[in-house]
Amino acid sequence: MWSNNSDAPFLLTGFLGLEVVHHWISIPFFVIYFSIILGNGTLLFVIWTDHSLHEPMYYFLAVLASTDLGMTLTTMPTVLSVLVLNQREIAHEACFIQSYFIHSLAIVESGVLLAMAYDRFVAICTPLHYNSILTNSRVMKVALGVLMRGFVSIVPPILPLFWFPYCHSHVLSHAFCLHQDVMKLACADITFNRVYPVVLVALTFFLDALIIVFSYVLILKTVMGIASGEERAKALNTCVSHISCVLVFYITVIGLTFIHRFGKHAPHVVHITMSYVYFLFPPFMNPIIYSIKTKQIQRSIVRLLTGHSRI
Repeated sequence: MWSNNSDAPFLLTGFLGLEVVHHWISIPFFVIYFSIILGNGTLLFVIWTDHSLHEPMYYFLAVLASTDLGMTLTTMPTVLSVLVLNQREIAHEACFIQSYFIHSLAIVESGVLLAMAYDRFVAICTPLHYNSILTNSRVMKVALGVLMRGFVSIVPPILPLFWFPYCHSHVLSHAFCLHQDVMKLACADITFNRVYPVVLVALTFFLDALIIVFSYVLILKTVMGIASGEERAKALNTCVSHISCVLVFYITVIGLTFIHRFGKHAPHVVHITMSYVYFLFPPFMNPIIYSIKTKQIQRSIVRLLTGHSRI
């Protein structure tokens, strides 16, 4: 018995009304999680071992793959526990820590996509100065800045969760902990926890997206000024992978936002499915996009699979 309701663990929720088929639902989740780990793990391995990929563009890609792996490994244990073992209980501290990593890694992902846009901007708009602008030390500073922004900015709304009393229902609406879910269960003034994330989203996701769009307007302007059609196509082709990853990430973000804001009457399963799409689709697609669209990575993966070392 728990001493009082505030001490009781939170209860995670899978697919409401579909509990009897949770075991079957877990099969595609296993496949997707395995694919994400294999895909992003392979990307990291080829970037680490192939010296021809030791360039700023691929360093940022390695950070993106690491972020995707981190996000996947953060949500995977509780999702599979709920679907396979029907283990719904989660301790408060474990829940808050999971929430911290989920939200901080989402901000990191947005920041990495912005850094990659900057890399493409420098490569196309000032190609002669590319190596002097994006030195290894500067790439490390940018990557560190992106990580710090994600991991520090999310601390203020997460910390209060540790001392809030919880006397309402302890049932969460997902199979993982989200800040917006947990704060609603608190018996305390949550005004700060409501306002801060809105400001944070505006200063990270929204601002990042605006800067990425602006950088591509400048890139397009530069490319249109190139006389040779072949050179124009070659320059734009180096951006296709990044643009695809940006679209995958921001379309899922916008989709999830629309469902939460305007889908009040949509079935619970639609909300839950959309949240899984948001957390699983970008990490699943990013390695596929870069493997298909980037020749250097294709060659490295082929060498890895055939056992041929670089000559």
